[in-house]
Amino acid sequence: MRDISRRQAIIGLGAFASLALTACGSDSETPAKGAETAANKAGSMAGFAVGQQFKATEPVSFSMLYNNHPFYPLKNDWLFWQELTKRTNVTVQPTTVPLSDYEKKRSLIIGAGDAPLIIPKTYHPQEEAFVSSGAILPVSEYFDLMPNFQDKVAKWQLQPELNSIMQSDGRIYLLPGLHEAAWADYSFAVRTDILEKLKLEVPKTLDDFYAMLKAMKAEYPDLYPMTDRWGVPTPGGNLIKLIAQAYGSKGGWEYQHATFDQAQGKFVYTGIMPGYKQTIEYLNKLVKEKLLDPESFTQQDDAAKQKFVSGKSFVISTNAQSLINDYRGPLIENIPDAKIVKIPVPIGPIGEYKIATRLENGIMISKKAVENKNFVAMMQFIDWLWYSDAGQEFAKWGVEGVTFTKEGGKYKLAKDVDYVGLNAGAPKHLQKDFGFGNGVFAYGGATQLLQSTFSDEEIEFQNVMNARKPWPVEPPAPLTEEEREQASLWETPLKDHVTQNTLKFILGQRDLSEWDAYVKEVEGKGATQYVTLVNGAYERFKKEHGS
Repeated sequence: MRDISRRQAIIGLGAFASLALTACGSDSETPAKGAETAANKAGSMAGFAVGQQFKATEPVSFSMLYNNHPFYPLKNDWLFWQELTKRTNVTVQPTTVPLSDYEKKRSLIIGAGDAPLIIPKTYHPQEEAFVSSGAILPVSEYFDLMPNFQDKVAKWQLQPELNSIMQSDGRIYLLPGLHEAAWADYSFAVRTDILEKLKLEVPKTLDDFYAMLKAMKAEYPDLYPMTDRWGVPTPGGNLIKLIAQAYGSKGGWEYQHATFDQAQGKFVYTGIMPGYKQTIEYLNKLVKEKLLDPESFTQQDDAAKQKFVSGKSFVISTNAQSLINDYRGPLIENIPDAKIVKIPVPIGPIGEYKIATRLENGIMISKKAVENKNFVAMMQFIDWLWYSDAGQEFAKWGVEGVTFTKEGGKYKLAKDVDYVGLNAGAPKHLQKDFGFGNGVFAYGGATQLLQSTFSDEEIEFQNVMNARKPWPVEPPAPLTEEEREQASLWETPLKDHVTQNTLKFILGQRDLSEWDAYVKEVEGKGATQYVTLVNGAYERFKKEHGS
């Protein structure tokens, strides 16, 4: 969902452990960690360890920026808040910001110096905007306060993923969510009753996907077989992302300025690479042949969903929750015989790869947190809630005997509670009425916990995706602060030009015969200098670290 410029660094596990356990001396504005922990231990637990219930030794409270989801808007009387305080002796003081405005408001609040101590729901590299100002902590300096975090990194061999979000100073400024295994969620929802009518199989490749849409169009010439959502604010967010992945490129939500070309052994500018052009050509063909609604890239979600659930289209982007919460119920109300499924992501020329990461959105910590007398307790609290097995279970499922039961390692919702359609029709909802399963707190964790809320059909989807090979991790190319400042001068005009012309090409407003002219335009806006900068950082880091 974000403009991801490549900012990676890598060091060995032993070096990383040493870094995490030593005080930083390279930043004169950051006090030595030992002094901070000695002065800010009020409320903390001595000897806090993996598997131990965190409970502050005195009542404490921490301010937190809260991303308020419209599907389950915050309620002060949620059981989540009450039980959290009961278990941890911590009261969270949320500063509520609407989901639709979260990124903008977060930047304004941090820029004004009014940021709460805990700033969750941050996706790498969004934290980079706040590094040079010193507004957020280099959290890797305090990993020794987080035994559960360190345990999962070691147990799941997550060091390469952590390396990918380091800055050029060798430090990490974002506490990411950690998954035991990479998993893919987003794909396309397809009306399988239409497939049955047309005697078609679920498409496996991009060619199959195109043939399916062609057959639907032939049967229903007055309709667009596919209309799409998630086009605002990133045009074609999921659609372009998935098609680009199939061609070995990055687009939509995943667009990044530089992509590593394995064949060439260097970074190339994404918006002009061959795979990006192929992505555009494929989508242009769908629009040109009226297989894809041209409004897909600019319409609001509600408009797209309405077209789909009313039977005016048969294919739409989805994830597991949207399949249940947004489509299936309303669709069957309108068309009782309708059936839908989330299909495995269509395969393209690069072959059967699963392109996913084991890191999730994460938490920034305000720089002023180190001045708080309860700083160590806060880091222990974060470690328990977001990274311990017990904390992750609590955030996802709630209170055993109230919202769920557990037998033989298997979770089951209470009979009067629904969540992602597992107890459809139940009078209460795990998120809306209790505050559990909340995207601010419940993410990451062991695969067993992740899949504990999956339906049988979602497990089937995951089995297909998990059988695919993982896509190679791109090598590190960390920019220095000065290089980042220079790169930022190019990034916005480049991104704007690529986005505008991507849409023009797809929608037929600019002929693909002008591709070469477009390439020259992008190069004229700094693309060549940009990748030269990134490749210089890549080569420098290889030389410095022997990788």
